[in-house]
Amino acid sequence: MASFFPLIFLLLVLPFPSHSSDPSPLQDFCVADLKSPLLINGYPCKNPSKITSKDFFYEGLTQNPNNYDSLGVDLSQVSVNQFPALNTMGMSMNRVAFQPGGLNPPHIHPRATELSLVTEGKIFVGWISTDYVMYWKIMSAGELFIIPPGLVHFQLNVGKGNARFYASFNSQKPGIQILGQALFNVTPMAIPDEVLTKALLVNQTIIDLIKSKFAQH
Repeated sequence: MASFFPLIFLLLVLPFPSHSSDPSPLQDFCVADLKSPLLINGYPCKNPSKITSKDFFYEGLTQNPNNYDSLGVDLSQVSVNQFPALNTMGMSMNRVAFQPGGLNPPHIHPRATELSLVTEGKIFVGWISTDYVMYWKIMSAGELFIIPPGLVHFQLNVGKGNARFYASFNSQKPGIQILGQALFNVTPMAIPDEVLTKALLVNQTIIDLIKSKFAQH
């Protein structure tokens, strides 16, 4: 039964690129040349004479999750950087696996809508609108959720075992910005402490404590 879910998911997301946030392609394909020194909005195309059928297949998701971070999450990204054939296609995919209690922390995808299918476990999904209303649901295998573009959202494994979902994006490179990292672990200089203390309504001691936690990762 579990193998049936990916098939349903593919059928659901096939029309998804027609509403892509990326520019529409002007040719059949443009397999990205990731080694090109040119800097453009996207990537230059590889020479079509050097492209084979192998360029249009990606096997990375056949590997079982085994690289869980400190929050109990294994994120397998499949954007144009991992799968160059996605260049100009206006779509990409992630696999997110959780250990019990694992958290995909509050974050945004600045360039894409997210449509996801839960394939294992129970996952608490929540996202926050620009009116600061949280929409949420505890999702089970076979259920879909959607996150509007650019809005804060998170996922938490609330089941007793492992959990997993597959996310489809209407961008070849949706981007991700984790809120905690953006506030407390940026370069080349940190956000001024005065900004953080006033914005978060806490004192300097709390800011120093949080910064020390992020510095450990």
